[in-house]
Amino acid sequence: MISAIHIYKSYKDLDVLKGVDLEIKSGEVISIVGASGAGKTTLLQILGTLDKPDYKRDTELIINGQSVKNLKDKALASFRNTNIGFIFQFHQLLPEFTALENVCIPAFINNTPKAEAEARAKELLSYLGLQDRVSHKPNSLSGGEQQRVAVARALINNPKIIFADEPSGNLDSESAEQLHQLFFDLREKFNQTFVIVTHNKELADMADRTLTMVDGKIV
Repeated sequence: MISAIHIYKSYKDLDVLKGVDLEIKSGEVISIVGASGAGKTTLLQILGTLDKPDYKRDTELIINGQSVKNLKDKALASFRNTNIGFIFQFHQLLPEFTALENVCIPAFINNTPKAEAEARAKELLSYLGLQDRVSHKPNSLSGGEQQRVAVARALINNPKIIFADEPSGNLDSESAEQLHQLFFDLREKFNQTFVIVTHNKELADMADRTLTMVDGKIV
């Protein structure tokens, strides 16, 4: 599902990634752990095509069978919206929109008809136990509910891969535990691949594999 070869990233004089190589199979749940500053989030953003590596002669990034190395910005954005979903520590829901409307946004960007997008969004929200919260705006939802809306938003376009950056870092322990289990339930239901940056040992231990980063490399 993901093949990354010689991934480097520098910001001015700071070398953040120093030649990362990894392979992730379809349907795997992978956790990425390491100390703050090890390069975890930078790697996640590059694998998710939100950022670009410093392409060297032998650098390659293949996602779902597609090399993204030479994709222009518009084509890359289209590829990302179709193949990839994102869950962040802070849900990043738009406060003026309802749960349903927030979930539908990536589908609308993908030119999905409104009726089809709303039906899919309601199905996902119901699956996530939010069928009674569809018309609520984020400020009237609990932290765990907000994060589940963000999960539904990440799933709306049926992506092959979900990237999550500290997804439970802002939740209480009970909500975090429920969210962690949800990732595995979703993997079983939709056969999606999850790549999760986390400091949560329980979540890391649940993953199929744990990748540890130290000083810009996987060790």
